[in-house]
Amino acid sequence: MALPELEELRRQLKELLDARHIWPSKAPYGVPALFQRKHDRSLRLCINYRDLNEVTIKNKYPIPLIVDLFDRLGKAKHFSKLNLRSGYHQIHITEGDEP
Repeated sequence: MALPELEELRRQLKELLDARHIWPSKAPYGVPALFQRKHDRSLRLCINYRDLNEVTIKNKYPIPLIVDLFDRLGKAKHFSKLNLRSGYHQIHITEGDEP
C-alpha cells in the first residue's frame, strides 16, 4: 500500500475505533482493502468481502415477511423502537463466536 493510502487507512480505522463502530478482532480471517479516489480527490475505503462471505456460516432461517410480523403483533400494546443505522453496531457477539 502506498504511504498516503496507509496513512488514510490508519486515520479511518482510528476514527471507527474511537466511534466504537469496530473493535479489534481475534478472527483468523482478513479481507483485502483498497482505496478509490472520490470526485473531491479524497480517498474512499473499499473492502472486498467476497472470500470472507464464502467461509461465513449462512443463516438457517429466512427473514420473515413484514406481513407475517404485523399479523403476529395482534393486539400488542407496547412497542419499542430500534435505530437500524446504529443498532447493527450495538449487537454483541458471544465471546468465542467472533470468527
